[in-house]
Amino acid sequence: MTQVRPTLEDQGANPYDRERWAQVRPPAWHNPRPRACYDWLVIGAGPAGLTAARSAAALGARVALVENHLLGGVSLNYGTVSSQSLIRTSRLYAEMRDAACYGARAPTHIEVDFPLAMERMRRIRARLAHLDSAANIAALGIDLFFGTARFVSDDTIDLDGIRLQFKKALIATGSRSLLPTLPGLTEAGYLTNETVFDLTTLPASLLVIGGGPVGCELAQAFSRLGSRTVLVHDQPLFLPKEERDAAQLLSAALAQDGVEMHLNTTAVNVRMKKGKKVVEIVNDGDVATITADVVLTGIGRTPAVAGLDLEAAGVVFDTAAGIQVNDFLRTSNKRIFAAGDVCMEHMFVDTANASARIATHNALCRGRQRLSALTIPWCTYTDPEITHVGLYVRQARARGIPIKTFTVPMHEVDRALVDGGEEGFVKIHVREGTDTILGATVVGRHASEMINGLSLAMVAGIGLHTIARVIHTYPTQAEAIRKAAQACRESDRPRGRT
Repeated sequence: MTQVRPTLEDQGANPYDRERWAQVRPPAWHNPRPRACYDWLVIGAGPAGLTAARSAAALGARVALVENHLLGGVSLNYGTVSSQSLIRTSRLYAEMRDAACYGARAPTHIEVDFPLAMERMRRIRARLAHLDSAANIAALGIDLFFGTARFVSDDTIDLDGIRLQFKKALIATGSRSLLPTLPGLTEAGYLTNETVFDLTTLPASLLVIGGGPVGCELAQAFSRLGSRTVLVHDQPLFLPKEERDAAQLLSAALAQDGVEMHLNTTAVNVRMKKGKKVVEIVNDGDVATITADVVLTGIGRTPAVAGLDLEAAGVVFDTAAGIQVNDFLRTSNKRIFAAGDVCMEHMFVDTANASARIATHNALCRGRQRLSALTIPWCTYTDPEITHVGLYVRQARARGIPIKTFTVPMHEVDRALVDGGEEGFVKIHVREGTDTILGATVVGRHASEMINGLSLAMVAGIGLHTIARVIHTYPTQAEAIRKAAQACRESDRPRGRT
């Protein structure tokens, strides 16, 4: 299946979308005259590409940045910014309905204004687009080109008939939505995380295929906004890579928000009937059908390597895993590096930025910074949020590392009770016999903020004993981390000592 990217004409008369496009793909933009040779040529102007281009320009390098669609990539235009905006609005509606839990009277009539929520999202995107505007990029001395790039040799690309030569290059083309091979889906029509934000009216019913982070986030958000939402996942638990108890908490939260869930269930085909999409599902041999107005695929993302003619540059790649790089982010072509989603397992904005800085430093400064040295946290922005950093228990055991875990449930934290967010926990893993943090999972209303302190501790080599001695402001939900640290300190204290 192929996806059709939205064009400026698709945006209609929406002023905020037109404002955004004017910044990230100016209609009257003219590509500059190419230089004889660039020190650093970057293909792709998403988070990784923008970071790499800016970093190189700051070093005084001659930089070319090539983008075939919109500056800012998926994150700004179709991904994180859009979803976070909609998630925040949906949370507000959920809190209004649950006002009694906060000692307030719920409004007698709550009417969801979906167009208003989408207008806010588009306004935020337009505002953020100014930061990544073509004018700002050009002002840094970067030669910005819009067009389709393909390699013609190990040191040259063709850009719509124009040749650009480079000493070093970075491939940062990102990723695209991974679509299920579902018979009838294309004919019936579907949305992805890149097109769902083009909606102008709230669908009465929504079927989400895929229980990964994106599928769970959007299923919860649309259910809170009033869509009858069904979530189909082909595994026994959502977020299969996360801790089992975290996934179970998420299932309970989704059920509470009215999401109809079908686990261990596979969608096998789609057909249209009386203007509705009828999806046939199979669970343990039992066949059923679900009818919905809209089908949203959320099964993940795949590296964007098609059309680059990487073979001409001698760059080894795999259509599923992306471009092969070593620990220094260099490809099989010593001139060419890669960063971000196109080559990494963890497809996050923060890791894209970090990998871009490593690649730029290694390419232009003869550096030896390693990708494996990164400590990478991640978050699923459901309510409660689910975050993790470092090793899971199963990974530590597989490596033969003795591990001890300290867990504090959020219902033992004063601020969590005050905030009405007592579902969740802090779970910190240390190497047995030490206070060295190997990994952590945080589930809670503000988990995405709390995990950063643990990431910092891991990078700086700060153990739980030290964290236990740090005074934390009271009351905060991060008190759960201090409680876990105190438990570690007390467990290591010799008996009889006070």
